[in-house]
Amino acid sequence: MLKVMIIDDEPYILQGLQILVDWNSEGFEIDALMTNGKDALDYLKTHKVDLIISDIQMPIMTGLDLLEEINRQKLSDAKFVLLTGYDDFSYVQRAIRNNCMDYILKPVGKDDLIALLRKVSNLNEQNEIVQQNQKKMEDAYLASNLMAIIKGKYDDTDLEYVNKHLQLAGGIRFVDIEIMTDSTKEEEDDSDLRVQQKQLFHACKEIMKENANHFIFDVSYDKDNYDIGMIYCENMATRRDMSEKDFFQMFLKKLEVLFLRPVRIMCGKLVPNIESLSKSYSSCIRINSIKGFHNQKNLYFYEEDIQVGQNGIVLCKSQLDECISAIQSNNKDAIKEAVRRLYEEMNNSESNNVVDLNINYLLFQLIHLATEQDDNVNQEEVIEYISEQSFEDSLKRGSCQHMERFALEYGDYLMGLRKNVSRGILSEIEAEIRDHYAENISLRNLGEKFFINSSYLGQIFRKKYNQSFKDYLTNYRIQEAARQLISSDKKINQIAADVGYRDCDYFIRKFIELKGCTPSKYRKSAGE
Repeated sequence: MLKVMIIDDEPYILQGLQILVDWNSEGFEIDALMTNGKDALDYLKTHKVDLIISDIQMPIMTGLDLLEEINRQKLSDAKFVLLTGYDDFSYVQRAIRNNCMDYILKPVGKDDLIALLRKVSNLNEQNEIVQQNQKKMEDAYLASNLMAIIKGKYDDTDLEYVNKHLQLAGGIRFVDIEIMTDSTKEEEDDSDLRVQQKQLFHACKEIMKENANHFIFDVSYDKDNYDIGMIYCENMATRRDMSEKDFFQMFLKKLEVLFLRPVRIMCGKLVPNIESLSKSYSSCIRINSIKGFHNQKNLYFYEEDIQVGQNGIVLCKSQLDECISAIQSNNKDAIKEAVRRLYEEMNNSESNNVVDLNINYLLFQLIHLATEQDDNVNQEEVIEYISEQSFEDSLKRGSCQHMERFALEYGDYLMGLRKNVSRGILSEIEAEIRDHYAENISLRNLGEKFFINSSYLGQIFRKKYNQSFKDYLTNYRIQEAARQLISSDKKINQIAADVGYRDCDYFIRKFIELKGCTPSKYRKSAGE
């Protein structure tokens, strides 16, 4: 309901306006009745209204004086309407100069008042739309600045904007909030997961209303991960007299009520300021990859779950070196034996968390090993590969069988990297495209065939050809279609199918996009 203040020194006019129309059915409620401008001015200092209907001639302070004083003090942005028995243009001029929206002559008719209320209601709706669009633009701009800082590619302007719009106090963490999936159920549809991701985003903002702009939608490096990013500051916990762990446990419990699905929270490394946020983000990626090799839980802290090398940790160094060596040489039998011996040694240890800590150490060494094979590979790409190999199936997380299967596949992965460096894997990919361009080929299945991470393959492909794999494949198909148009009398829909397009209309659109004309015109021009 929009709130209305009516000001007139004649009581019968105040009473008459109250009953003249059904205010509620028009979306309004009368919030205050005043008999002079001075009382109205005092009321506006502590109350908000949306519409002011005021008589002009009143004792103590006139309606025009009230309007001028509201503007001078910037007390209210309410729509202002003058109620007068004077049809004098001088009054109208003065009112217009002070942003008066309208005026109504006494006696007030019912139709005139309803028309006025509907005009105010429409203006209010338009203002709300403008404000909502403005808010969306501001949120999007803040998110783009945050993404630049998260990726470590920012400038002073980005920092200044973020510092101005976020409540940053104390240490900072990048926090990843993701929907937990059930591997025993059928794979969920992307569109359903997208809807749930938006619901999760709104639930997070609802819980942290005062810090709602600390959440970022779709921040994950992993395209298959439907998650929400959060910029956490230590004062979020301290001002509630909580530890960080208690704060996130509280946050999880509230999410369970609002979102109705289990979620996982991964808290990256605590860093001193927003400039170091990319380091916290990188550590969060590590949690996301390595969590698949440990017992599943819903709250991770980098310092507790991932960090290795602290004093007092018992590392099974001999068995770890044996595993790394076997994986590096891709000796299948040696890998199986080394993994078995490592787990045997860990199970015999009396130290707490020995399994988790040794697995973390092994995975970090394997990441380093992969980056040594090819200078074009960075840690994030290797971490993404490891994350993809977490195996959401019957193998128990962190079990000997789980690690054995991963180690065997990682040995093949390293061999693929070496093969790329020594022989040039792209020549084999080119041959694969020539032989199978009409089939449903993708970076993912090519990566599986040649034991190369698909995102890494996409990067080296773009680097060599200066275009994406998808564009390269499209160009190849259209070029082959152009050849068949000239050299054969096949129908266009048959050629479309021959080069891999089931939808003939889509094929024609791509042909026009690349060749500048329809397939029929291309064939005719070539014939002429």
